Amino acid sequence: MKTNFLLVFGLITEMYISNGIAENSGEEVPQSVMLNLFPFNDSDKQYPHDTTQESSTESPSPLVSLHNFTEKINNFGFNLYRKIALQHDNNIFFSPLSLSFALAIFMLASEGETHHQISQSLNLSFMKEKDEQFLTLFQQLRLNITQNEEFTLSQNSFFFIQEEFQIKDAFHNLSKQYFDMDFLTVDFRNSTLAKKIVNEHIKKNTRGEIPTLFQAFDQHTKIILLNYILFQGKWLHPFPPKFTELETFYIDNYRTVQVPMMFKKDRIASMFDKALQCYVIKLPYKGSVQMLIVLPVKGADYMFVEDYLINELVESWLQTMKIRKMDIYFPSFKLDQTYHMDQLLQDLGIKDLFSYKADLSHLTDHKFAKISQILQRARVEVNEKGTEAASVSGSEIMAYSLPYIMRINRPFIFMIYEEITKILLFLGRVTNPTEL
Repeated sequence: MKTNFLLVFGLITEMYISNGIAENSGEEVPQSVMLNLFPFNDSDKQYPHDTTQESSTESPSPLVSLHNFTEKINNFGFNLYRKIALQHDNNIFFSPLSLSFALAIFMLASEGETHHQISQSLNLSFMKEKDEQFLTLFQQLRLNITQNEEFTLSQNSFFFIQEEFQIKDAFHNLSKQYFDMDFLTVDFRNSTLAKKIVNEHIKKNTRGEIPTLFQAFDQHTKIILLNYILFQGKWLHPFPPKFTELETFYIDNYRTVQVPMMFKKDRIASMFDKALQCYVIKLPYKGSVQMLIVLPVKGADYMFVEDYLINELVESWLQTMKIRKMDIYFPSFKLDQTYHMDQLLQDLGIKDLFSYKADLSHLTDHKFAKISQILQRARVEVNEKGTEAASVSGSEIMAYSLPYIMRINRPFIFMIYEEITKILLFLGRVTNPTEL
């Protein structure tokens, strides 16, 4: 077995420019934004307005703490999870955070209704269009989640741009400043060479975990946005490999599979949600990253729990947990999932971005620009050493009604989150651990 946990997430966005006439929109993005970073774990502090912006008759956006900001981003992830879950009952795995970074870049690039739809989907519609506070918050989040020495969490963004295609200097400068964006030129008219260059770049930056993603490019492609997350973490208390044995995993009432079932005795934080009829277990990695496992009781439907997943519910689980000694059996598994996010995002209200109504006037002077696709691929491997890669206010929470032996041998939901910022890094569902 591998010695650590590897999780890789790659998100690809393709931009398409029609043969329309390029016109100047007349709008410019402010070249500089005042940045004031507070300590990462001080969620009660707030961030000042940008004093370098021009005065506006609009009332400024309310000041937002980092914790309130991550709460809104997390709820975007849960909303997207439900859209994916509606399509099938198979395994699910994706990174809400990586997709949020990509959409934030499009918030910077867009204006008008296009900007509004993106910000509304991210639950950030209270922020005014000309207010760059969201840039400060995304930058602070990006900087701090990648600076913990006890685990590896790399996050980067790249723009592959058609040779001779011009983007605005203001967008170039701001995206580099706040998202550390790298810009590389390619010739998409030579589809074979462009595919090789982009795929090799993806392979290199994901350390070979995603060797290829694109098969071909449309001849009208002008920009490819790549955003990836690479996570490597080790369990704080590993599962001894000598105890791993093949056991039965119950996919449903009719199907079973044999899986490598890991085992350990440990002091584990857990609780039971009586209203949703599910156990919730927390398994820590070294550092500040945790895996949260949600296991419905026998006979209960995991889809019922999915309907109620919101950030407030998860926080109530975490606040109610108690630590107790427990025997835990947990399957070793690998997931490799690819999604075309464009239709899912349209279902969440981001429609103009994928049509000729798209207003990307902060990105380019080309008037006929739209996003043709957003493609993501995410991989996760969980083994003995670690991991690579409606209101429920009336819910009755019980901390001591758990069994002393916990077998996770039926479909479960899992989350990987950073504990200090409370940001949801990855979200998934395992219905069959023998399938990717």
